[in-house]
Amino acid sequence: MSHNGQSSLLDLNTADLKQELSKALNAAQLFLGSIKVELLERKLTPADQYVRHGFAWYAAYVETMAATFLWLEELGATGRLGRLEKLIAVGLFGDYLTQLAHGIAMSQDEVIRPELLATDQTTADFVSNQSVQNCRAFGTSKLAKEIVDLCLEQGSYGNQGLDETFSMIADQFHSFVDENVTEHAQNWHLENRLIPDDLVRQLADLGVFGLTIGEAYGGTGLGKLAMCIVTEELSRGYIGVGSLGTRSEIAGELIQIGGTEEQKAKYLPAIASGEILPVAVFTEPNTGSDLASLRTRAERVHGRYRVTGNKTWITHAGRSDLMTLLVRTNPDEPGHRGLTMLLAEKQRGTDEEPFPTPGMSGGEIHVLGYRGMKEYEIAFDEFDVPTSAALGGEEGQGFRQLMQTFEAARIQTAARAIGVAVNAMEVSFSYAQDRVQFGKPIIENERIYGKLARMVVEIMGVRQLTYAAARKKDQGGRCDVEAGMAKLLAARLAWSAADNGLQIHGGNGYSLEFPISRILCDARILNIFEGAAEMQAEIIARGLLPRA
Repeated sequence: MSHNGQSSLLDLNTADLKQELSKALNAAQLFLGSIKVELLERKLTPADQYVRHGFAWYAAYVETMAATFLWLEELGATGRLGRLEKLIAVGLFGDYLTQLAHGIAMSQDEVIRPELLATDQTTADFVSNQSVQNCRAFGTSKLAKEIVDLCLEQGSYGNQGLDETFSMIADQFHSFVDENVTEHAQNWHLENRLIPDDLVRQLADLGVFGLTIGEAYGGTGLGKLAMCIVTEELSRGYIGVGSLGTRSEIAGELIQIGGTEEQKAKYLPAIASGEILPVAVFTEPNTGSDLASLRTRAERVHGRYRVTGNKTWITHAGRSDLMTLLVRTNPDEPGHRGLTMLLAEKQRGTDEEPFPTPGMSGGEIHVLGYRGMKEYEIAFDEFDVPTSAALGGEEGQGFRQLMQTFEAARIQTAARAIGVAVNAMEVSFSYAQDRVQFGKPIIENERIYGKLARMVVEIMGVRQLTYAAARKKDQGGRCDVEAGMAKLLAARLAWSAADNGLQIHGGNGYSLEFPISRILCDARILNIFEGAAEMQAEIIARGLLPRA
């Protein structure tokens, strides 16, 4: 390879290509390590959010490169590494290394520059690294035409690197979505309809609600990676369908980790089979991410709890049977110490009467997208719950119990976001091939195929980051930082893919007739729920900068 990096990185054999990418990854990891040392020496405070969150974004980029490199190695070791996969890896490395060198967009108008994080010399050492320079010479913009041509030729957006069992699961749900979801999603959205009960039953029969529930309790126990694969495929059809399993995932995790044996035996088999549809009831009008300040009270009266207070942004609350309800049982305990998680049963409602249970009332919150399960606000007025409903039979443990589920919930949300991004990519590829302007399909235009190629590249990279977090969780490791990174990048990816996809559609994309208009609305919420982007960056920063 020449000194200026202009001989093709892709002309290298697989072993030499991996070596070059490995060197570039090592340089990026050293750069991140140097930044961390310098930031710790600066003794940042929690008020220094811009810099601390910027470091979180830098760390997420490096972690994505590492996950992509492991994917490349696995494909090479199993004889599945093709030209398209090499292009994707090189494109991602080139793009991410360039952004590390010059700045990462934390939002549309907030760019974290290296000079805010590191000394000029630290950045110069990174930028001057020969392998970094070689990779940066071949970012996605230079590879875009070949990436798109190969995708069209192969009818694929790259090998995901799954083993035979997980590939079969992905194929099964891919076909299911094409046959049962894709053609209906736009009408469900436009008519603001709940996803039909028949489809919910089909998903239950396929095991969607028991993917991570142990076999002893009626689930399949396949774990978080399987959950990611299934969630992505379902969300590729419609985010509401991909999200149906989220509440079962949260409730199942809460009960498996913290429930009594009686609670596990009663609820887990029914959740796994779809007989019980749970709902997460945490957020309050003035709390948002600050759950420790919630005020909904549960008072002991004659040996039972009487719940009074208000909850909001409760997804799928009407058509549900069991609430994981976070309440304050001890008003004298400050912050999170007075919180208890209740397994509170309720009657399943309808569109006409969403809350028929005595002591509950509420109504729908009308939203831009994410409509298939609907959002609600709920008022509790002496809602009656037995004291045996306290999760694990303990008061004061609710916040701790909930924190134990956040890793899995954020991994699953990242998978939902990837599914939405894939949906945007697929409809955009299709439209760009069919739309003819000035005598040729618009996919032949550089600004169009460039957008499509960037979707292909970053979707694969962020998918591998999400898989890595899921595997770590399945192996019993703590992965709050990795889950936060996956959610952070996947949410931005979903929005950028949907926004660029609408741009490819032009004026038609702004029409309610075209699915990309729905995909854009659905994508926007992903940067907010399960922890907004700013909260994800804060979680990552706390994990990696412990003294800050």
